[in-house]
Amino acid sequence: MRRSAPALLCLMAVLAFATYTQAQQNSFKPKLDSLLNLLGENDKFMGSVAIMENGILTYSKATGYADLESKTLATSSTIYRVGSVSKMFTSAMIYQLAEEKKISFDAKLSSFFPDLPNAENITVLDMLLHRSGLWSVTDDSLYLEWCVNYKSRQEIVSMISSHPVLFQPGEKSEYSNSNYILLGFILEDITGKDYAANLNERIAKKARLESTYYGGEIKIGKGESNSYIWSAEGWKKENETNMSIPHGAGAVVSTTEDLVKFGNALFNNEIISKSSLENMIKTEGTYGKGIFPMPFYELKGFGHTGGIDGFRSVLICFPDKKLCLAVTSNGLNYGQNDILIGLLSIYLGREYDLPDFSVATVSIDILKSYEGIYSSESFPLKLTVKVDGNTLTAQATGQSAFPLEPVSETEFRFDAAGIRITFPETGKLNIKQGGMDILMNRE
Repeated sequence: MRRSAPALLCLMAVLAFATYTQAQQNSFKPKLDSLLNLLGENDKFMGSVAIMENGILTYSKATGYADLESKTLATSSTIYRVGSVSKMFTSAMIYQLAEEKKISFDAKLSSFFPDLPNAENITVLDMLLHRSGLWSVTDDSLYLEWCVNYKSRQEIVSMISSHPVLFQPGEKSEYSNSNYILLGFILEDITGKDYAANLNERIAKKARLESTYYGGEIKIGKGESNSYIWSAEGWKKENETNMSIPHGAGAVVSTTEDLVKFGNALFNNEIISKSSLENMIKTEGTYGKGIFPMPFYELKGFGHTGGIDGFRSVLICFPDKKLCLAVTSNGLNYGQNDILIGLLSIYLGREYDLPDFSVATVSIDILKSYEGIYSSESFPLKLTVKVDGNTLTAQATGQSAFPLEPVSETEFRFDAAGIRITFPETGKLNIKQGGMDILMNRE
């Protein structure tokens, strides 16, 4: 049967788009592969990356291991704990309840948890914007000791209740995981369903997510991953937070491919309405509602980062380009922001040089000559430097020791935190991190 002219034109348009897309992929894919291979080979990153543009998955790659002990390699289907990226999911579901007239942003916390401090003055909107003043359970001094154990809702609420508010609602913005834990509880109370069921029905099914759900004990055999931190001995397995604790603030697990599908669906108004989305991304104070601005040069981006145990994640969307990027890692020994800059620069055709991870050879005698305790009147912490095996390490007061890679005989780096340490002369240490530049003296 003869095709009509309009049908032929449509077919030609599809073929032209497919050809363009393939050419575009061919231009950025080799260098993206090179960057991820370089990061993996130098023990800087274990994890996955996915990019979606105009609803099409244009790039997806994994590097490293989902589980080092069993030598299970990571794939694009590997599932990671995404930490605070969960807040985007929780916020979107609160907006759905608002659209359904089941909750008001002006509703007081006292309507749900009357015994919480200052609950009669804190609104749902205050919690969405991190301006409630509620103490964050993750700020507890013993958090890392008890976070591996199950905590009931009553126990979590009781912990929040035991601390006075840090400030009055609206006085300022201060990030608190308690806000989104409570929003998750409120979601459950209003719907009569647990967070897991809401996540599946309200987000996963709508956005066609195949591997996004409320996390539990990590199961490698079901495609999930363990997390690791970098130490002088190499990758060290991190403890598992019991997922009863982060709840709506950080209990979601997902893949990078699912995350970009979620971001694409969110910004295409498949999850919430256009007006709701515009309100969600509107910054009031420091934050939007479960999302915050993440610009890249002239591009306006919106998203969230996440960290739980040794996992790190980020989802960022650029609405004007209909572009979403997700990065999940279960082992990070390099600045996440540096990785994002590299990925976006390469993908968008900006000039970018691959990082140089070459390491200098420094004798053990020179390393030992740097050992000691360093301090400065302008810095509140002392820094203990010592040799562990063949590696120079540094440890700030009250913190874990971290390994230093030699750039030269006098300069060392710890890429995971963006730290550079030099020894300009005997008995002196210069530490730089971000805008910090401190000269310390050996005691």
